[in-house]
Parts: sequence; structure tokens; C-alpha cells
Amino acid sequence: MWEKAVQANPALFDGPAVACAELQHRDLRVLSVSWVRVTYRHYALRRVPGATALPSLFVNVVQPTDDGRLLVARMSSSTAAPGRWQLPGGSVEPPPDGERLEERGLAGQAARELAEELGLDAGAEALRLWAVTRGENGSVGLTYLAPALPEPAVRAAFAVATAAERAQDREPELEAITLVSSPQDLAGLAGPHADYLEPIVRRFTDGR
Repeated sequence: MWEKAVQANPALFDGPAVACAELQHRDLRVLSVSWVRVTYRHYALRRVPGATALPSLFVNVVQPTDDGRLLVARMSSSTAAPGRWQLPGGSVEPPPDGERLEERGLAGQAARELAEELGLDAGAEALRLWAVTRGENGSVGLTYLAPALPEPAVRAAFAVATAAERAQDREPELEAITLVSSPQDLAGLAGPHADYLEPIVRRFTDGR
């Protein structure tokens, strides 16, 4: 199944990833995650009849603008989810051997995704863990909230980041960004949406 996926999309990379082995709610505000090292090939099991893949663990970022809207992005054709609208972010990578996977380290990975995909250098210390989602295939998402920025600064950083990728003959992970102010705005975005997107947008806009 992995070989078929790579034939369909040669840009797929069998890199290291973190899968969830077990989840425990210790109380209303504490979630304990046991994890294992896998590579992306593991998730090809989702396409095998009768097989079970472990849930994935990913991070993403709510990037607001100073007028109260938030950024959503469309994945490029070279990614595992071409054309999908979602928040900037990505799969969690395992820490070096012998090191713990802790929440601050996950914030660092979220900050790295924000820098790589949008060109925004918020830094882990500026991000606040804001929500945890459980979605398709049991995947667990940790959503971080970034400081608000002016819209021109966000768009300019994204333009610079995508131009830098193309200058090195690489397809940017994100092909477009837009700003939304309510869940109703998502209806106008053609193509698939990440399953967590509408609930996250609703929570953000309801809390303004």
C-alpha cells in the first residue's frame, strides 16, 4: 500500500513520526499520551482491509490577525493531503534517543512548522497550548495559539517563505492561505477540510 501511495505521489517521504499507543484522561485538564516511534509507512495500514494503524499525533497553530480573524491554509499537491484546508502544522517527530517527549518540545515543533510553512518566527515560548482534538482514525491534535499579527505582516511572511522554497526547486507545503472570521466562511473554501477545522474555528470565534 505504501508503494502504491508513493507511485501516486512521489513526493511522499517515509520519515520518522510519533504514533499514539495509549491515551488516558487523568482528569478534566490532564491528558496522558503513551507513544511509539513509527515512520509514515505505518499509516498505509489504514488502507489495508482488516488492519489497524495506531492513531497519529500532530501539532498545529491558530494564527490570528489583529482584527480577530484566523488563518487557514490549503495543502499543496505534493503533500499527503492535496488541496485540504487546515491549520498550519504537521506530524510530531520523535525526540532524539533517550530524551522525553514533553509539551514544551511539542510547542517547539509547532513553532518550527509555523516558521517553515508561513515564515513566521513566533518561537515556542510565545505559543500556548489551547486545544486538543481527536479526529479521523483517532488522530490526536495539539492546537497552539500564537500572538495576533497584522494581516500585511502575515501575508508578506508567507510570500517570502514560498518564494524561498520555489527558489530551491521545492514545492511549498502550503499553496494558499486565507483568513476567516466565522465557521460560515469555511463553506466558501472549495475542497476537503480537516475534520478539526470547523470546531476549532467555532471555538476561536465564539471566544472572541
